Amino acid sequence: MATTPTPTRTATGRTDAPTRREQILKEAARLFAERGFHGVGVDEIGAAVGISGPGLYRHFAGKDAMLAELLVGISERLLSGGNLRVAESDGDPRALLGALIDGHIDFALDDRPLITLHDRELDRLKDEDRKRVRQLQRQYVELWVAVVRELYPDAAESESRTAVHAVFGLLNSTPHLAALGRGPMEDLLRRLAHGAFGALAAVGP
Repeated sequence: MATTPTPTRTATGRTDAPTRREQILKEAARLFAERGFHGVGVDEIGAAVGISGPGLYRHFAGKDAMLAELLVGISERLLSGGNLRVAESDGDPRALLGALIDGHIDFALDDRPLITLHDRELDRLKDEDRKRVRQLQRQYVELWVAVVRELYPDAAESESRTAVHAVFGLLNSTPHLAALGRGPMEDLLRRLAHGAFGALAAVGP
């Protein structure tokens, strides 16, 4: 049965009606996360959006192309959102860190299937796509490391970098957590993330 399209969230928080291509990607992500990449057929993805399996080939060359666009696409979206928050921060590192945390929480709660896909299926990408994902991720990490080092200058770079990766692990664990409801979960993750970074204040060089 075809699902009802829901608005997609942009890097600025604005929502738009999803395109057919975005609908296909959303359902592909859900099905791949639930049953594994090889456990889902093109016909099933088509049925989820109300078109024939062969009709998907007007939008994508195949499942491999869908997976690549999902994983490269979310890495691009995280980085572009992070860069936008840097541009809007007016040089206030505390406000910027809060904005980065909030943006990543939105990703973690709204795009849980993509977290599962990244963990399970990244190695299925072609070398060039996998390298692109890693490159984008490194740039995204550096945005966080820079602002954390500015806020906690007494912490060693290795400690700041480790803290950033630890917070990513915390926030990205949401697919494995029991749902608290969007509001309570968002509030809890925000407090945990800020608390984790706050621990750097007690760390000396």
